[in-house]
Amino acid sequence: MAESTTLDTEPVASPAAAGPVEQAVLAGTASTAPTARPFKLKALPAGLIRNARPRQWVKNVLVLAAPGAAGMLTDTTVLKQAGIVFVLFCAAASAIYFLNDAMDVEADRAHPTKRNRPIASGIVPLPLAYLCAALLAGGAIGGALLLCNLPTAIALGTYLVMQFLYCTGLKHVLVVDLAFVTSGFLIRAMIGGLAADIKLSQWFLITTGFAALFMVGAKRYSELVSMGEQAADSRRLLASYTPGYLRFVWQASAAVALLSYCLWSSDNAAGADTALRQITVLPFVFAILRYAVFADRGHAEAPENVVLKDRPLLVLGAIWAGLYGFAVLAG
Repeated sequence: MAESTTLDTEPVASPAAAGPVEQAVLAGTASTAPTARPFKLKALPAGLIRNARPRQWVKNVLVLAAPGAAGMLTDTTVLKQAGIVFVLFCAAASAIYFLNDAMDVEADRAHPTKRNRPIASGIVPLPLAYLCAALLAGGAIGGALLLCNLPTAIALGTYLVMQFLYCTGLKHVLVVDLAFVTSGFLIRAMIGGLAADIKLSQWFLITTGFAALFMVGAKRYSELVSMGEQAADSRRLLASYTPGYLRFVWQASAAVALLSYCLWSSDNAAGADTALRQITVLPFVFAILRYAVFADRGHAEAPENVVLKDRPLLVLGAIWAGLYGFAVLAG
C-alpha cells in the first residue's frame, strides 16, 4: 500500500545546521529507510502480473510428474486434466504469493532486492493484494470442483491451508518451515495423479519429497550465506539456523532422494522396462550433483533460475526424460 505523500508541517533541521553526529544520523536514515513509491494507477496492471510471479509457475510443471511416471502423458484425456490442474495450481500459488508479500511488506522493504516487489514498493495497494489472494484461491478451489474431481479440490485446499498457516506464523518455527515448503512441492507432484485417478507409487512420493527438501534446504542455505548478517532482516528464522545445519539438510536429503530413486528404478511393479529404468539413474544422479554445485556455492536462492538457466542441467533433464519415456514405452 502506498504510503502517504502529505508533507509534515513541522520544520526539519537541515544537515548543514546540524552537528557531525546529527548529520550522520540524517544521512544514514535517508539512505537506508525503506519507503514505498507513490501509487500510480497506470503501473498497477503490470504490478499485479509481476506479483503473481509467472516465472515461478515453472514449479507447477510438477503436476505432470505422476502422469509422466505412469507413462500416461500420451493419453489426451490425462494430458487435458494435467493442463487444467496446471492452471488451477498457478492460480493457487499466485494467491499465496499475494498473501505472503502483503504480510511480509515491512520485512521486504528491508531486503536489498525484495523492496522492489510491487507490494513492498507501493505499486500494488495492500487491500487489493488481499483481495487478489482471496479471488485466486476461491477460483482455484471452485475450478477444481467443477473441472476435475473432489480429491483434486481437497489437495488444492490442503495446499492453500498449509501455505496460509505458513504465512501467518509457521514460517517462523524452526524446521517446520522446511516441512511446509517441501509439502507444497510434494502436493504439486501428487495432484496430477489425483486428477487422473492414477495410483501413486510409494517410491515416487519418497523420491519427490526428499528431492524437494533438497532444493528447499539449498535455498535456505543460499539465503543465509548470500545475505550474511542481514539475512534475519528479510527472513527472521534464518537467524536461528546455521550454515552447517542447512548444509546437512540439503546433503542428507539429496542422499535419501538418490537412494529412493535407485530403489524405485528397480521396482518391477513400476510399469516400465526395469533395465532401462535403471539406466535413468545416471542422469538423475548427475543432475543432483550438478544442482549441488550451486547449493555449495550459495547460489541456489532461486531454484527456478538454477533449473532454467544452467544448460548442463537442462541437458541432463532432457536425457533423463528421454530415457525414462523410452523405458515406459518399452515396458
